[in-house]
Amino acid sequence: MLDSVLDALVALPLVPTYLVLMALSALENVFPPVPADTAVALGAFLARRGEISVIPLAALCWLANTGSAAGMYVFARRHGPAFFRRGFGRRILSPGVMASLEEAYGRWGVAGIFFSRFLPGLRAAVTPFAGVAGLGAAQALVPAAVASALWYAFLAVVGYEVAENWEAVKAFIAGTNRALGVVALVAAALLGLWLWRRSRRRAS
Repeated sequence: MLDSVLDALVALPLVPTYLVLMALSALENVFPPVPADTAVALGAFLARRGEISVIPLAALCWLANTGSAAGMYVFARRHGPAFFRRGFGRRILSPGVMASLEEAYGRWGVAGIFFSRFLPGLRAAVTPFAGVAGLGAAQALVPAAVASALWYAFLAVVGYEVAENWEAVKAFIAGTNRALGVVALVAAALLGLWLWRRSRRRAS
């Protein structure tokens, strides 16, 4: 179904195409399964055919993605700590795990956010949890914005220069995301193990 939605973009006029691609880029930070990567690559592919312009496309999609990441950070910083201190939120993240999470962001926050923004699944979670952990706005959002700029530039190059047809673009992006997904799983497992060990030490 998602492929059908993306393929339907080919038939849209210029302005709606930009708006849909921006919306998909923004929604990725709210609902990670949204195929923002493929959508941006599709836009770049269309730019090669002369239907839209690749530089404004990449810039607008990056702005939409960065803006929604900032919005999730602000929302999580305002409401996240209270949510995780009581009830259901406290069962998800115990006080020990929360303290360890704050320690992790304090120790590796900037580098962790930068590298995680390249990883499927994790990229949507790092800025909200940075807000929950109390990381400063500049420390959380600057590395996220820089990483997203590099990623979107990569997608634009793939869609515009590398592949010869749309099916090849989709296959390349899917393969890249599968490889990055493996890295994301390993990173999440290592982080989970570290948080578990630190929380146990705090409890003992």
